[in-house]
Amino acid sequence: YGKGAIFPEYFSNTPERKRTIRIDTKLLAEAESDDPNKKRQDAAEELRQVVATVGKPGQPGEHVRCVVSVSMLTEGWDANNVTHILGVRAFGSQLLCEQVVGRGLRRMDYVPDPASGLLTEEYADVYGIPFSVIPFKGRPVKGPAPDDRPKNHPRALPERKAMEIRFPVVEGYAFALRKNLIRCDVGELEPLIIEPNREPTATFVRATVGYQEGSPAMHPTPFQFIEQDRQEYYRETHLQTIEFQIARLIVDQLTGGGAAGADRRRRVLALQSRHQLFPQVFRYVDEYVRRKVDFQNCHPCELGLDKYVQRMVERLLDGIVPDDSAGEAPLLPITNRYKPVGTTAEVDFKTTRACYATVKSHIDQVVLDNLSWEASAGFRLESSAGVSFYARNDHLGLTIPYEYTGIDHAYEPDFLVRLANGTTVVLEIKGFEDDQTKAKHNAAKRWVEAVNNWGQLGRWTFHVCRNPQLLAKEMESILRSTASGGA
Repeated sequence: YGKGAIFPEYFSNTPERKRTIRIDTKLLAEAESDDPNKKRQDAAEELRQVVATVGKPGQPGEHVRCVVSVSMLTEGWDANNVTHILGVRAFGSQLLCEQVVGRGLRRMDYVPDPASGLLTEEYADVYGIPFSVIPFKGRPVKGPAPDDRPKNHPRALPERKAMEIRFPVVEGYAFALRKNLIRCDVGELEPLIIEPNREPTATFVRATVGYQEGSPAMHPTPFQFIEQDRQEYYRETHLQTIEFQIARLIVDQLTGGGAAGADRRRRVLALQSRHQLFPQVFRYVDEYVRRKVDFQNCHPCELGLDKYVQRMVERLLDGIVPDDSAGEAPLLPITNRYKPVGTTAEVDFKTTRACYATVKSHIDQVVLDNLSWEASAGFRLESSAGVSFYARNDHLGLTIPYEYTGIDHAYEPDFLVRLANGTTVVLEIKGFEDDQTKAKHNAAKRWVEAVNNWGQLGRWTFHVCRNPQLLAKEMESILRSTASGGA
């Protein structure tokens, strides 16, 4: 390769391309010459810039991954992303060894570890260079190697201030009833699927005599196996009884019944409103059972299992809101007292995960947790005419509170997308959906309704994309529907 060569790699949607650029001492001498009478070659200057900026984001040498050098890169050359040095030449002095090894001792990151307050360990693998007199600390022989890969630095760009997205930091909801009138769009709620493949409907038991060890089949006994199933439960229970119990649990939640520390006045008001709320809630419970429960050919009374009852209660509580059309105060968000509004302007972090550069985003890079789904979604958002700008919800701080199986959780959607008409889409890219995912989606719809009632940050909507290849068309469809007054 003469005196030196570099191997840059250019990444795109097509397979990776590589090329070799040769740089020798003559070209560098011409580029660095201060002689006014000597013409400097433009090509030589460009090559010098590539060498001088290896590993520096936004510079000509950003994508260089391999450098082959002969007597050139011994001192003064600064590239902080060097992780491997391979010596394939003869070294005549210990000082030369130290100078070459020093090319790999620049730190890549100076952000302290939040847990210890210390800088994280970084290592360079050096082969073929005798530097035994240099004090050094190698990687531990046992235990996992530290993650010292080069880090990407996603951050908000000041020059893209016009693409900033602001969002409310919601911690709960203000649910106030004056007339005890509620509404619920059952058609918008996520369905409930009975899962007979996960819940056995029968078992076999056999009486035992005395103390035995091991399985019952190992010990002879005069008693036979008897099948125990739910037929007696089916005969004694009616579906309407289960619906009544579900409605009662929902009303208890709405009125704060049994809440610890509730004062006497609150308990009296709760009792006064129950007789008005119960028939409304029961009507929505019955509608949900008829329209949204998939029994999978099971007996309808399977709905009485505790896990299905709890899921139904949580689904309907997310869907029930004050009936503002009848004079009730609308559902409103309760924002964080100290930080009511979040913004993309605060995004600034480092990661070893793969990233791609953005054009239509306040944040300069998007992290790819999934190389196919997020990359495809980002490409479609960048190319969609209906999308003004967007942001990946990574270190952004947007969370949606929800409850699942009685435990509080925080749901983080994938993207925020600002459409051309000013509507902001809370976008989720989802392939497989389990029951907890459906609870997240219900919570997101409730979040959107409350934020729209609040009205201080424009119009919002929620969308789930199940095929990123169709995302651009889906964004254009949402743009049309919101422009015509849809949600």
